[in-house]
Amino acid sequence: MARCGRGRYGEPVMTPYPAREATRVLFRGVIAGGVATAAMTAAYAVERRTRRLGRGMEAMDYDDGVVPGQIVLHLLHLPDLGASEETTAGLMLRWGYGSAFGVAHVLLRKRLPEPWATAVFGSSLMGMTLTMFPLLGHTPPPWKWTRPLLATCVGTHLAYVTAGAIADDQLVRVLY
Repeated sequence: MARCGRGRYGEPVMTPYPAREATRVLFRGVIAGGVATAAMTAAYAVERRTRRLGRGMEAMDYDDGVVPGQIVLHLLHLPDLGASEETTAGLMLRWGYGSAFGVAHVLLRKRLPEPWATAVFGSSLMGMTLTMFPLLGHTPPPWKWTRPLLATCVGTHLAYVTAGAIADDQLVRVLY
């Protein structure tokens, strides 16, 4: 059985089996990212109910609408498929990159102590959200977003970051 040591910031490190540790990092990251994505999706659902919006009505922020799907289809050089298919592509993208981004938090946590790892992760995530959509040409720049849209964007990403950090912390306790 492998011995468990402690890293620079108290993070458990399996020294004799690096491949096993890499598997744990991926597992922790994908699970924590999935939990975080579920929290973000739930935050959208709660806000939608609060605003009494139906599924087909106006999106609350650009992550919640057809924009991510349009970006995916554009990057893959696929034709415009309509709102339903673009929404489906956007949800697949959200669950795919949402789960994968959890790995980034785990890797940051190996380099920085909490809460700094989560602060850097959350700041990076918001920075990417506020720059990538406009750079890819599917949204106006953030300073032209409406206040409710910007508030929803910040709130749902805060739910994502918080849930991901909590899930990762719990997984550290279970896996080590």
